[in-house]
Amino acid sequence: MKTLAALLVSAVLAEAAFAQQDSPPERQRERTQQRRAAAMRPTHANVQYGPHERNVMDVWLAKSDRPAPVLVSIHGGGFRGGNKSVEARLLAECLDSGISVVAITYRLSGEAIAPAQFHDSARAIQFIRHKADTWNLDKQRIAATGGSAGAGLSLWLGFHDDLADPESPDSFLRESTRLTCMSVFNGQTSYDPRFIRELFPDTDVYKHSALAQLYGVDLDKLDDLPEEKYRLFEETAPITHLTKDDPPAMLSYASEMDTPIRSQGIGIHHPRFGKVLKEKMNGLGIECRVNTGTSRERHAELTLQFVKKHFGMESGRAEEK
Repeated sequence: MKTLAALLVSAVLAEAAFAQQDSPPERQRERTQQRRAAAMRPTHANVQYGPHERNVMDVWLAKSDRPAPVLVSIHGGGFRGGNKSVEARLLAECLDSGISVVAITYRLSGEAIAPAQFHDSARAIQFIRHKADTWNLDKQRIAATGGSAGAGLSLWLGFHDDLADPESPDSFLRESTRLTCMSVFNGQTSYDPRFIRELFPDTDVYKHSALAQLYGVDLDKLDDLPEEKYRLFEETAPITHLTKDDPPAMLSYASEMDTPIRSQGIGIHHPRFGKVLKEKMNGLGIECRVNTGTSRERHAELTLQFVKKHFGMESGRAEEK
């Protein structure tokens, strides 16, 4: 295995070689950032934030004279797979801008059904706040990002009432779970199969096997489930918790709004989810942006712009709060 020093040397040499090629400056910059990010090791790796073996996070601390804002990356994978990760260019540019980055993972639905994944994500936010003094982080400026399941978890955190428990014997569980903003990709704004059935009529999107496993139900019997399952659907639906005091959100989708629903995969990542949320957030006077036909690379760029705006930052470094 290469040492960190060797990786950094390789990245520098690759950057120098690439600089000699005749390519557009933006493309050159993008590749340079990707190489730099690939060579970066977390400041703190596999930090345990909870009792389960998947309650771990990687932490990259930005160099900053004052407490740094934080972007938390929550992975996707249909709640059935995936691991802590962050897009390479986004990581590099966040650190360059004075934004620390944390990538988390959580219990998968094969290990525990909902709401375990949601509560794990909230616990991770509380743990990050608990470590703020040690890691030189700004408790008041924490944003979340993620794709698909990670998007839904980010939105749920942003809209849910604060889960801080002032009476908890565990000091970190007394910390807030609230966010400054969320920027997500291919995100679902509800996991309630009844909501999805209504959103995509005459399709079987609501019967997606990831949803059946997430809730431990037979979705062929959606209208004949125990009442506690319907309460669980509602509790884990981000849009259910939206109120006028919630933070702004940006949602990007690879599909266009008129993309036909030809498969469950297209439907479960369709921008109609974002459209419904935007209509509700507009009605409450909360900023909500929905981008369609967006690549992951473009979304990463938009995410950096969005979180900087809501962190109160100019291009590059944070301004005084």
